Amino acid sequence: MSSAPFTRVPSGVLCRAMQLLALDVAVLPPPDVRQQAIQLSAALPVEGSHGLRLDEHHHPHITLTQAFIRAEELDAVLDRVAGVVRGRTPMTIGITEGAHNGDTLLLTVDRTPELVVLHEELMEALRGYERPGGTPAAFVGADGRVGDILWVASYRLKSSFHAYEPHITLGHGEHAPAIEPFSFEATTIAACQLGRFCTCQRILREWELEKPAQA
Repeated sequence: MSSAPFTRVPSGVLCRAMQLLALDVAVLPPPDVRQQAIQLSAALPVEGSHGLRLDEHHHPHITLTQAFIRAEELDAVLDRVAGVVRGRTPMTIGITEGAHNGDTLLLTVDRTPELVVLHEELMEALRGYERPGGTPAAFVGADGRVGDILWVASYRLKSSFHAYEPHITLGHGEHAPAIEPFSFEATTIAACQLGRFCTCQRILREWELEKPAQA
């Protein structure tokens, strides 16, 4: 399966379409790692998958923060994200193993100080923009499940700071894929609107991490 280019959706379109937006700020892996995650997802048994598959519309990602935000505040939120990301250089991301959390299958990501600091700074930057009252309409296609709503609404309480466990979700099933540990250089941070199963479906804005110029 080939990778599709990312597109930026004008924020004004979203502001007219909904009151709240299910937002995810995430690391997007490079094309080779993205393709590997898509292939691992596609290889999972259909039975028990609940229909979740990574592909060009369901982007492999490592979540840094999640929240419901007001659509009319999207531009302000993206500016806050830009302020945190600006000036950062590429990060080395380590994939340690295939694992599962209940019936959710994933690739575990090394919880490095650099990744944790970025997560924590984004959590603080967006603290004042998080809103209660998320509904299925906040997700792409108004397709959020009750479980998706609860996951986003409780992200700060249950999945952040000391509870932050970075990973790449692959799908659902009984047996995690066996992989050899590997690492890659992460250069892309993106803000996404979440879809069903809290997948990153709509890329709202991207930021490239650039190596410092040689003196």
